[in-house]
Amino acid sequence: MESNVRVRFAPSPTGPLHIGGVRTALYNYLFAKKHNGTFILRIEDTDQTRYVANAEQYIIDALKWCNIPFDEGPGKNEKFGPYRQSERKDLYKKYADTLLEKGRAYYAFDTPEELTAQRDFYASKGKMFIYNWQNRQEGKLVNSLVLSEEEVQKRINAGEKYVIRFKIPESEILYMQDEIRGRISIKTNTLDDKVLFKSDGMPTYHLANIVDDHLMEISHVIRGEEWLPSMPLHVLLYRAFDWEVPKFAHLPLILKPVGKGKLSKRDGDKLGFPVFPLEYTNEETGDVSRGYKEDGYFADAFINMLAFLGWNPGTQQEIFSLEELTQKFDFERVNKAGAKFNLDKTKWFQQQYMQTKDDAELANLFMPILEKKGINKNIEDVKKIVSTVKERAVFVDDFWGLATFFFETPQEYDSKSLKRSWKEGTTDLIKELIPVISQIEDFSSQNTEIEIKKWMTSKEIGYSKVMQPLRLCLVGKLAGPHLFDIVAMIGKEETILRLENAVENL
Repeated sequence: MESNVRVRFAPSPTGPLHIGGVRTALYNYLFAKKHNGTFILRIEDTDQTRYVANAEQYIIDALKWCNIPFDEGPGKNEKFGPYRQSERKDLYKKYADTLLEKGRAYYAFDTPEELTAQRDFYASKGKMFIYNWQNRQEGKLVNSLVLSEEEVQKRINAGEKYVIRFKIPESEILYMQDEIRGRISIKTNTLDDKVLFKSDGMPTYHLANIVDDHLMEISHVIRGEEWLPSMPLHVLLYRAFDWEVPKFAHLPLILKPVGKGKLSKRDGDKLGFPVFPLEYTNEETGDVSRGYKEDGYFADAFINMLAFLGWNPGTQQEIFSLEELTQKFDFERVNKAGAKFNLDKTKWFQQQYMQTKDDAELANLFMPILEKKGINKNIEDVKKIVSTVKERAVFVDDFWGLATFFFETPQEYDSKSLKRSWKEGTTDLIKELIPVISQIEDFSSQNTEIEIKKWMTSKEIGYSKVMQPLRLCLVGKLAGPHLFDIVAMIGKEETILRLENAVENL
């Protein structure tokens, strides 16, 4: 077992949290809990141009709904706080200066126009411009590697805009280890000298990320595959600071159900499923994006589904509680290849959880739907009704369609069912059945079935001749749970009323 495990989920508050981000949070959480470690939430809001006011709260609410709460984060156990990068900005300059002093970084005064000119020049020769060892000291670029110390200070004192770039080591093969992908190597000459500190006084993601991970004592960096290209820079930064490098694990992408590429909101909109855990309203446009919670998914079914998008236990078992996932999770069973999202499989997980839910819990979820329809039913009756229909339901919203007949007398009768079950002489049979039912005192499902079958046997009437028309009278079609469960639930008075209605209308 790993010791002193500290992991972080570090989203940017630029909008709603994509399910890919939720899965990253989940895998961090599972790994931390398996090793008795700490799961940290850090808000990476250094890019203020893309900041969305309600996004941070959305992230916190989403983690809470998913039942994967953070141990440390904004407003909670702020041992290494603050946990918003915008509130830590004063400390990053010190670390940028440290790299300058070590000769591992340099000032660059190139204007956007000058850099564009360089890109155009390289493009005219069929090449791509990369700011690195090839050209940083050629003289066409304006930086502290070619300027004198006096000139650099003069430009800074004059308020000239600059950035601080990392000086990538030349002609080196960098060897790295990823917990999922194994050994990775890269030639440093292919890397560019990334900007670490911007002219607006804010660090870039790369510097802030490394500094925060170090100061927060992060032991494992578990993040999406899209950050794999940044791994060499991050490892080199750790090395430049003489800090211990954490272990890295880059998770596979969640892919579109159809075609190639990463799953996007557009895919969800097009194919009819959410890509966000909770419903999200864009405060600027008023646009509302669907959420799994509001679409009726159970949080534990959603989490179980997400866990399998990139990981598997190596067995046939697919239904796992959060505790079981925690025990089983390891990087050896995380796939390198992307995982295709599958809506049918997502609904399958939901249906599996529907069957295991307590009837009382489901009844409480169903009650508000009934109340909206003006139906007043006690919870015990609703529990019984739910228990008879949940086997065929995927969502709680499905209960109404599956159980309408428990609450309302059928006003219409399905034409196919009518043709199949209502024959010549059926009306007379139902008329005969009404007084039989009215005389039954114990109206439980079991006893009512016994009494009606006893009457059928005495009359030598075939089973289907009565049972199918009886179901049609009570339900309006040849569907629904055990017939005598329906009879017992709606009661004697309503049963007789529905038989009389059918006789009159059919």
